[in-house]
Amino acid sequence: MTTERIPFPTVDEISRHCLAQYEPDTVHIEIHLPGRLDPDRLRGAVRDALADHPRILMRQAPVRWWHRGYTWELTDEPDTDPVRFPGDTLADARRRALTDAPPLDSSPPVRIEVVDADEGGGCVLVATLHHTALDGPACLRVLATAAQRYGGRDNAPAPAPVRPAPAGAAQAPPTADRAWARPARIAADHSSGARGLGNGMYLAELPLPTRPPGSPYTVNDQLLVATCLMAARWNREHGRPARPVRLTMPVDDRPRTPDMPIGNGTRLVEVPFGTPDAALNGDPGAVETLLRATALRTRALKAVRRPQLGRSGALLTTPVLPVGVRAAAARALRNAAGPWASTTLLSNLGRLPYPMDFGDAGRATSAWFSAPARLPRGVAVTTISTNKRLQLALRWSRTRLDDAAGHRLGELFVRTLAQTAQTAPTTGQEATR
Repeated sequence: MTTERIPFPTVDEISRHCLAQYEPDTVHIEIHLPGRLDPDRLRGAVRDALADHPRILMRQAPVRWWHRGYTWELTDEPDTDPVRFPGDTLADARRRALTDAPPLDSSPPVRIEVVDADEGGGCVLVATLHHTALDGPACLRVLATAAQRYGGRDNAPAPAPVRPAPAGAAQAPPTADRAWARPARIAADHSSGARGLGNGMYLAELPLPTRPPGSPYTVNDQLLVATCLMAARWNREHGRPARPVRLTMPVDDRPRTPDMPIGNGTRLVEVPFGTPDAALNGDPGAVETLLRATALRTRALKAVRRPQLGRSGALLTTPVLPVGVRAAAARALRNAAGPWASTTLLSNLGRLPYPMDFGDAGRATSAWFSAPARLPRGVAVTTISTNKRLQLALRWSRTRLDDAAGHRLGELFVRTLAQTAQTAPTTGQEATR
């Protein structure tokens, strides 16, 4: 049997170059269901879903430093059963999702665990994927197919909301910061005295932020502004000088249909904010102005087509030099450019596009996902909405924040998001330890 081989795309290769044992490159997804899942039926449904999306059945081929690049091997069958029923708690499954990445040399690079819900009965499906191989939207597509196979019910994606185009051309307003100014970095905080490795995570379920009828900005724009103000306020509280805030925002143009390309399909867009002094001081008019400017800026940035990681990423992965030399160059450039990396990442998946209907186990009642919080940013904010509620995950590198500080940062985000909607803040769930 001949195994099909695919060279690593640019995003996969850069991620592979920069892997660090103390910072697992994982994406965590959890789907909460009101009922229980049968182990044998779920294993069969997942096996069928993997066959329906064969691009996920991949493993990294053996590589030596003198090879021209990394290669994925596509397999006909999974090397191992990705479905597990470990019999422990949701907190344990979340902890594994942050610390234990599925191996790249075993197909598929995904782990699916089912545990009992902490309260209210039902169960939680926790998927952990290696971000070098694929991203959250691709894994959600596979899970939706598994749900349809399990329950026999339609899990087609809901149509995307149609928003009227704004009057006039979408031109991004200028920002106050210079293009080469070093952006703000979320201030480190280990005031509890606890230091460690890996990631911590704070989860919260919130009301969707409201906005006046006819507003030109979206929930995504409100999330961007809240993330910007959270970082600026945190730094001011920690006595850091004001620096321009710049956020990285993934944009995904892939369809959510069954033929959705599987892999790392998002492109990264940088959204500059400058130093939001007036909005930082709590002036509602200044917050509204910032929201409207952000709406124009994000609309203009999304319209620009560019390589997923920019031209520098494409240049670094050109197969001219051996892969070992390119890996060393990528790591050196990443370290050298670290001070100019964006302040943090905001990844908003919007509304959960699939019913996630598992038949007699029920439909998804809530969902969370989180992206890795690797340095130099050290913090990632991720959101998804289900049943008209917003699920927030704030994840941090413990080399930047201890767990107590990460929890405080999450609560600050909740209060700041409420300010963009002028609603009362809501307390989030306990942070995962």
